[in-house]
Amino acid sequence: MSYKALMCGNEACGEGAVLAGCRFYAGYPITPQNELTAYMAKRMNETGGIFIQAESELAAISMVFGAAAAGFRAMTSSSSPGISLKQEGISYLVGCELPCVIVNMQRGGPGLGNIAPSQADYFQAVKGGGHGDYKLIVLAPSSAQEFLEYTYLAFDLADKYRNPAFILGDGLLGQMMEPLNLNLKAPVTNLPKPWSLTGCRGRKPNIIRSLLLGEGVLEEHNKRLQEKFRRMKDTEVRAETFNLKDSDIVLVAYGSVARIAKASMGMARAKGLKVGLLRPITLWPFPDKVIEEISGRVKKFLVVEMSAGQMVEDVRLAVNGKAEVDFYGRMGGSIPTEDEIFERIEALI
Repeated sequence: MSYKALMCGNEACGEGAVLAGCRFYAGYPITPQNELTAYMAKRMNETGGIFIQAESELAAISMVFGAAAAGFRAMTSSSSPGISLKQEGISYLVGCELPCVIVNMQRGGPGLGNIAPSQADYFQAVKGGGHGDYKLIVLAPSSAQEFLEYTYLAFDLADKYRNPAFILGDGLLGQMMEPLNLNLKAPVTNLPKPWSLTGCRGRKPNIIRSLLLGEGVLEEHNKRLQEKFRRMKDTEVRAETFNLKDSDIVLVAYGSVARIAKASMGMARAKGLKVGLLRPITLWPFPDKVIEEISGRVKKFLVVEMSAGQMVEDVRLAVNGKAEVDFYGRMGGSIPTEDEIFERIEALI
């Protein structure tokens, strides 16, 4: 059974977490994601879960660490400066192989910046913003419906690999209200987690830690983590494509910008221009093989981002010199328009 509801992206993200069985949320207010924190305060109370407004972002990520270690499906969220404060805790979560979901509704920066939407945290999310060799599964929704669905998916992926999953949104998607279908299937609960810290009466104690001081022990742990990341890269790549078979120019964009780029592609097609679109859904693992496969027959790629150019570096690596890669970006909370992207397409042609 399902029904329609009108929700902003922040609320849809929260409902996706509830449907996935999230029963612990810790966060700290920051615009433009405050609606998510408020929604989780309400829904955790209604579902018998735990909501904590922490005293800081550092405290929130540490609370998520504790809840995840105890076997809860746990989540935290913030916006760009707040996510920066969580980086040490994120590295600890990966090092201890603790599943959780972390949400970033990006805002303009650097520094305190402003509260307008941005995509300038791409590097932080996909390259590992904290210390050590680690990876996060990074999902990039482009609508309220996808916020619901990908948050649900993120909890499953986090548990599947015992690794944090990351939702990279932005202030535009978080605030935008859209109709969506709410699937009322039963929440996922009581998953077996034999590694969790639930009390050791009648069994050998479990130990969760990332401090490994024995000679060679940490390297072996890292080798095992890297093998897990390779499995993720082999099996969890997701992307959406449009009109790639006959395209001379392919737009590459994610999140809210992909929606704008799709409209620009439509404008170009209406004028007889052979333009396609590739939208990465997983920013890590990145769909580099998809780009590599089409780069031999495409003349040019145009990467569009709300940043000075970050994802464009991964596109260039995937293309590997087989085609031209151009970039168009807006910074500091400014949003590219359909006409601006279309003008750049015409200039390239």
